[in-house]
Amino acid sequence: MPGAGARSSQGSFGPTRGAEPFPWFEFTGSEREARTFHVEHCQARIMRSCNPEPLWRDVVGRELRVRRRVRGDTLQDVARRAGVSPQYLSEMERGRKEPSSEMLAAVAGALESSLLDLTAAATEQLRERARSAGAGGEQVRSAFVLAA
Repeated sequence: MPGAGARSSQGSFGPTRGAEPFPWFEFTGSEREARTFHVEHCQARIMRSCNPEPLWRDVVGRELRVRRRVRGDTLQDVARRAGVSPQYLSEMERGRKEPSSEMLAAVAGALESSLLDLTAAATEQLRERARSAGAGGEQVRSAFVLAA
């Protein structure tokens, strides 16, 4: 039976770079240990993707969209008042852009709000998510502490 280094690039672990099944680190265990590690690694990735922590830009973007829709404004109206393109505002609302504080303040102002009100609402949404997450909320809170 060939060793781990003799695997083809399309081995039992799926496509890989080169001959190693795990190109990102040196694995010295048996093939069974390698399979177990691979399965556990994939399960952990699936669990993280099922309930990922929201990004700040996603939360702020949703808040911007809610505020704009409550007012009955179009993307074009708000973008014109804020001095940004409608495309950029749409990307902000969808969490595709990481806007600067100046850009957020301009859009908040166009919505007759303030940067403080916008960020406070986004922060409260994150707090509520952390409270409802239970034990997982501890991880969210610790991430906030690290970010601060």
